[in-house]
Amino acid sequence: MFCYQCEQTTRSSTGNGCHEVKGVCGKDETTADLQDLMIYGLQGIAQYAKRLRQFGGNPSQADDFMLYALFTTLTNVNFNASRFVQLIKETAGWRDRLKAQYEALAEQQDVPVEALTGPGQWQPASTLAGLMIQAQEAAINLELQQVGEDIIGLRAMLLYGIKGAAAYAYHALMLGYRDDDIGAGFEEALDFLATHPDDADQLLDWSMRIGQLNYKVMAMLDAANTGSFGAQQISTVNLAPVKGKAILVSGHDLHDLAQLLEQTQGLGINIYTHGEMLPAHAYPKLKAYPHLVGNYGTAWQNQHQDFTQFPGPILMTSNCLVEPAGAYRQRIFTAGPVGWPGVRHIVGGNFAPVIEAALALPGFSEDAPEHLITVGFGRDTVMGVADKVIDAVKAGAIQHFFLIGGCDGAAPGRNYFTEVAEQAPDKTVILTLGCGKYRFNSHDFGDIGGIPRLLDMGQCNDAYSAIQVASALAKAFDCGVNDLPLSLMISWFEQKAVAVLLTLLSLGIRGIRLGPTLPAFLTPALLAKLGEAFDLKATGTAAQDIQDAMKKAA
Repeated sequence: MFCYQCEQTTRSSTGNGCHEVKGVCGKDETTADLQDLMIYGLQGIAQYAKRLRQFGGNPSQADDFMLYALFTTLTNVNFNASRFVQLIKETAGWRDRLKAQYEALAEQQDVPVEALTGPGQWQPASTLAGLMIQAQEAAINLELQQVGEDIIGLRAMLLYGIKGAAAYAYHALMLGYRDDDIGAGFEEALDFLATHPDDADQLLDWSMRIGQLNYKVMAMLDAANTGSFGAQQISTVNLAPVKGKAILVSGHDLHDLAQLLEQTQGLGINIYTHGEMLPAHAYPKLKAYPHLVGNYGTAWQNQHQDFTQFPGPILMTSNCLVEPAGAYRQRIFTAGPVGWPGVRHIVGGNFAPVIEAALALPGFSEDAPEHLITVGFGRDTVMGVADKVIDAVKAGAIQHFFLIGGCDGAAPGRNYFTEVAEQAPDKTVILTLGCGKYRFNSHDFGDIGGIPRLLDMGQCNDAYSAIQVASALAKAFDCGVNDLPLSLMISWFEQKAVAVLLTLLSLGIRGIRLGPTLPAFLTPALLAKLGEAFDLKATGTAAQDIQDAMKKAA
């Protein structure tokens, strides 16, 4: 086992990365190795899918499978080793079908068939023991001695960006949105990784290409969310429990939430969001359900406490899952790519088992005092008052914008983001997205001429909205985005965050401060390279970073 794809990975004087029998996230060695082996197999699918396209074939169904399979390997998503044994078999099946289609079309068009090696011809072992032996040839750091840690780090950054972008594309797919060009982009990137690339500049260029691909993916997901549920509206959300039966929905998937809301209409069950599901309350077609009554708990890393205290079943729709505690293990359900051994999994969008559990459990016995916060400051909302924002900047009422966004986590140092928000001068506006918002979204920051100082823009993928707002402001002020009075303090945790970071860098955004610790796959040499190209730096102290930002504003 070797894994360093997330912020919580083991760090030591002898090297970074989880390489014992269990990772810090709780993923065991068997599951970790099977995930690596499946990724290897997915490269084989990509090899044949790319070539099939060149002959006019359509591998879109295989692409859909790849998105799902990639999503299962993200941090804190699926810990079920038996599921990966099955997925590996399915991976080989898809690969072989694409191979047959490619060879048939090549023969029809009288073109020599390309003999592929590596993932293109690999066959999975028939036993778990055999798969574990094969997995030794699929480890992320396999060629460390031959190519060095910088190349391994660049390969990892590219792969993790692919994983994050695939997760966003899967969310869009669940709402019926797909794009063949985006599918081809995933195929090309995985096909490239299958060649064991060892040129640093080429790998960095491919990372920027994945950043651009993820930008397209986030645009597609934005269209999927707004097309399915309407554009975000400014909305108040109750953080206090309401008397009655209850279901808690965590993760990120709005499609699952919509299905559950539809299936629970008129049953007397209240639905609560948790973690990154909070922005659901801003979408008109979701908040129209009267039994979507509020948000319970905070960010993903606090789920042991939140889920233990919740008096109903919990539905985990995507990342981030941690090992279920005994206090709620019998009333937590997973859906989509998520999984934990022994936890009941919902198949086909039929949430009857969750509903039955909710009706059997007590729910909340009384109403708690109302506690309201405001969400819904997506790009449509913000652009609707753009003229007021621009006038406030020109008049000096707004001197700077701080984008404090990204993933939250349990590691020390994350209070930095709370301190930035709390210490930001009164004449500044705080934009936030991702679950990091829970560090400060209950605070009262007041307003500037009727414009709230805290604008919650939504989920982590709503970085797309933030980019659109920044671009519009830059156009209004006739300058580049990097010339705006804007500072980005980004809390990273897992692979979706890597994808968003690559998107920002690919768009030429400079001056990002990343924390609380830098990705373990960013070696000192790689960090220096990114620092020189993009002024990417680790977060410092809140006071000093704010001071530096305000100097820019002046």
